[in-house]
Parts: sequence; C-alpha cells; structure tokens
Amino acid sequence: MDKEKVEKKFLNFIKKQEVLGEPFLNKLDQLNNFYIPICDLIFKDFIKQKKTIIIGLSGGQGSGKSTIAAILKIILETKYSLNTINFSIDDFYKTFASRKKMSKKVHSLFLTRGVPGTHDTKLLIDIFKGIYKKKFKPVLIPKFDKSIDDRLPKKKWACINKRPNIVIFEGWCIGSKPEKNIQLFKPLNLLEKFEDSKLTWRKKVNNELKSNYKKIFELIDKLIFLKVPSFKYVFKWRYLQEKKLKIKSRGKKIMSEFQIKKFIMYYERITKNMLRDLNKTDIVITLDKKHRLKTIKFN
Repeated sequence: MDKEKVEKKFLNFIKKQEVLGEPFLNKLDQLNNFYIPICDLIFKDFIKQKKTIIIGLSGGQGSGKSTIAAILKIILETKYSLNTINFSIDDFYKTFASRKKMSKKVHSLFLTRGVPGTHDTKLLIDIFKGIYKKKFKPVLIPKFDKSIDDRLPKKKWACINKRPNIVIFEGWCIGSKPEKNIQLFKPLNLLEKFEDSKLTWRKKVNNELKSNYKKIFELIDKLIFLKVPSFKYVFKWRYLQEKKLKIKSRGKKIMSEFQIKKFIMYYERITKNMLRDLNKTDIVITLDKKHRLKTIKFN
C-alpha cells in the first residue's frame, strides 16, 4: 500500500511539473533507482543519529534542485512518515537595499544576487540553530521573490511550527569550496575581465566561502550533488527556468536571453569548480544532456 501511495503522489507531482516544462521519461524507473535509494539512506541516518538530519542538495542553475527536493519530501513523508521541510538558499538573499549598500561599500557587482556574499548567512545560521534548540520554538523561513529581486515582507514567510525530522536545504553553491588566491588571478569571462579587473569581487566571494559559508556547509549531514554535463548546459536549463517563471509570475519582470548569458557569468567560476571538486561528495547524481538522471553514486 505504501508503495502504491508513494507512486501515486510521485506521478501526480510529476504531471504538474510537466505542464511547465519538458516531459519526464522513465518515471517509475527514476523513482525506484534514484529517489527511493536516497530516501532509504536518509531514513537509516535518521534512525541511527536520532536527531534532525540536514540534507544539502547542490547543483548548477536549472539542474532540477527544487523538483528533486520536492520529490524527496513526498517520499520521506509518505513512505517513512518523517516530518520533512525543504527550503532554498535563494530565499536567504539579502534585500535589494542591503545589496545596494554592499555594492557601494565593497564592489558594484554585489548588487546582483547569486554569489556567496549576497546571502544573509547570519539569518541562515540562526534558523539552523533554532531547529536544533532543545526547546523548539516556531521558526520563520524567509521568502525571496526573484521577479521583483527582493525579499517578501515577514507576513509572507513560511512558519515551521514543529521540529522537523529532515531538512532538505537546496541551492546552487551548497558545498562549494574556496580556491587558492593564485587561482583567482586569471579571469574566466568578460564580466571578471572588465568589471572586476582588481579582483575585489572575486576575493570577497572566495573569502565568504572560507568563512561564513563554510560554517553553514559544516552543518550538513549528507550532501547530494547534481552534476550537469558541462557549464554550457547551465545557460540552456537556466533559460528554460526563466520561461517557467514567466508562466508562474503572470507578467512580472523576467530576464531576457542576453541578461541570462550575463547573469550566469557571475556563477561560472564556482560552478566549474564544483564540477571538479564535488565528485567525491556523499551522493553524486549525473545528469545527461537531455536533463535526465543518468547515474547515481554513493561515496
């Protein structure tokens, strides 16, 4: 019965996703060969550790993190009755006003959300601490609206009233590692070459990874990495994501193809490093060129 329940909820969810994007192939094969084994492992970890388990879910823009996080939540709740919450590092972007201040004080490129340094790491750490507190109190998770490029008011934040068994924490840069300073010198693209010629932006981003973000990533119990075929697919899939946003946000401002090309330059350095550095992470899921789950490796 549990199996039928899981399959039904999974297929219903996928059906809704297909309305906005490409059709999913081999649905039940993916459920049985990818999602169920991951959830089995998470469940075993929870039983063994007897505490809230934090799962990091990482991968390039448009790789499918939000969809996969939602699927894992469905299975963990339906099959194992585990109280599961998921949220994105994207919801912890600093407000537009805060980034504007940072762009004047540190470097103009910090006005654009995305890289380490543009998230409210203090708020994120406070929320993780709140989840672990001996006496649990309701926790508020912020909401960021990308179509207006700003955080929504507190009354629209999500409220977690009960301590979760599992937290799925997803985001493009989760688990990324800093580079050696010498590696920062050679610009990777036109943005770095012409808009960060003094390396101020790159150094600040790298230092954030060494300090504030390292503290957050150390709280993760298991890290899942979605490995895209190459960086060029980040543009292709991010563009598809923007098309979906257009359908969902009903006429709100979205990015053009040219704007996306420039936007992903902000992410290029860290994304390429992750493709190199995260092959030995806890769970690596390789995606093929058609955006399908290809292989899974448990390290």
